[in-house]
Amino acid sequence: MLQTGFDGKVKGASPGEVDNSPERDTGAERRLRRKLDLRLVPVIAFLAMMNSIDRVAVTFARLKGLQSDLHLTDVQYDTVLAVVYASYCSALVPSNIFIHHATRPSAYVGCCVILWGFISALTGLTKDYNTIITCRVLLGLFEAAYFPGCAYLLSSWYPRKELGLRAALMTAGGLMAFAFGSLWAAAVLGTMEGKLHIAAWRWLFFIEGIVTVTAGILSMWLLPDYPHNTRWLSVEERCLAQLRLAKDIGEADVDSEEASMFDGLRVAIKDAKVYLFMLLAFSVGLSSSFTNFFPTLTATLGYSTTVTLLLAAPPWILPTTVGVINAWHSDRTGERFFHLVIYWWISIIGFVISLSTMVTAARYFSQYLMVLLHSGYMLLVTWVANAIPRPPGKRSVAIALTIGSGNVGTLVGSYMWKESWSPQYHPSFLICLCSLLGATALAFTIRTMQMWENKRMEHLEVDELEKDERERIEKAADLEGMTFDDAFRRRKRLPHIY
Repeated sequence: MLQTGFDGKVKGASPGEVDNSPERDTGAERRLRRKLDLRLVPVIAFLAMMNSIDRVAVTFARLKGLQSDLHLTDVQYDTVLAVVYASYCSALVPSNIFIHHATRPSAYVGCCVILWGFISALTGLTKDYNTIITCRVLLGLFEAAYFPGCAYLLSSWYPRKELGLRAALMTAGGLMAFAFGSLWAAAVLGTMEGKLHIAAWRWLFFIEGIVTVTAGILSMWLLPDYPHNTRWLSVEERCLAQLRLAKDIGEADVDSEEASMFDGLRVAIKDAKVYLFMLLAFSVGLSSSFTNFFPTLTATLGYSTTVTLLLAAPPWILPTTVGVINAWHSDRTGERFFHLVIYWWISIIGFVISLSTMVTAARYFSQYLMVLLHSGYMLLVTWVANAIPRPPGKRSVAIALTIGSGNVGTLVGSYMWKESWSPQYHPSFLICLCSLLGATALAFTIRTMQMWENKRMEHLEVDELEKDERERIEKAADLEGMTFDDAFRRRKRLPHIY
């Protein structure tokens, strides 16, 4: 009979006690996947939307007087935008190391969501530069738990050819923040001015903060923990979840028994692919820095505040829709590289149009092309998780470092949209264009390295395995009820996805 120990792991059962037949797996996996898709994916997608809305709300508030009410200079306003990324990036790796070792990641993520929602609401009470800077620093610290933490959580549940779509749906929530957030801001800023003698931009922060706090409370109950200890799954479903990951890579999704808390960081910084992914994310983050200035760029078309916000919304529906379809196709084909870079090349065309003309229709059309870079960017974290799947501690750190580097790029980019360069912003668009060209070269380099690793794997011998790698294959063999030799041969036939 299957039993679970205190940690929720299956105890006292041999692999033969679990029905691993193909027929059983097909039906059981489908039911498990449906349960996760209905509970995990919608929650993280909604939290992603609130994560982005709370972070960029200051750009909407600027259009209705935040900068003048707080007496901010242009440099101070740029710093208000940038400082959230500085605190955010500094907390990403420690947060993901913690969530990897946490017993209940659902509680950790939920608490952080509540705290950043509270800080977002407090931003509506700020009176000057010092108070809003304090709020933005704290906002970045608490938001650091969300995106890399949930990306790692997804990779702890879904095999490689299911991960891209789910990660894209999470990122789609963030992109919809720019569409829905614009409409939300237009409604609040257009109707709440002077209500209870409070400026409309302050109401914007109050309302968004309350919604986020509520979502954080609910997420603590809705989100899963890990495959071995999620309370709302049966024992058999927990075992199946672990088995799916072992079958996908040929190795159990566990760290070495001797691994310390910081071993994931130690092995990650020794892998050249991690640095290449970091540079790649930085380049794309730099080129996507226009995102935080999107309302400002749309305002150069010459319309009123309300019309500007309404015009800023539709372009974001395109990359969201295209990105989800692109991720689904990437999962089906098992290919990542071209599913990323094709959309970056389309964005380059958008930057060229923005560099070439100030005609209103052409500039607005170019915005639709520019935002398509996110359709490819959606898959970057998935590619990291696929390229560095084991050990999980290393994967957790690699995901955090990549996301952090992307945000450093955005941080640097927040200073390249100078008021003195408006309304053409020629230097800004040129930097974006060159960054995407560099990103394409880096992505090609990573793809080449993975092709070489696949060839090396085909000729790998048992005595060449490292100790922790052998342990993971042995545990995968135990889970699947096969011999080590069979498990090793199967591992050699499971190539990296690139």
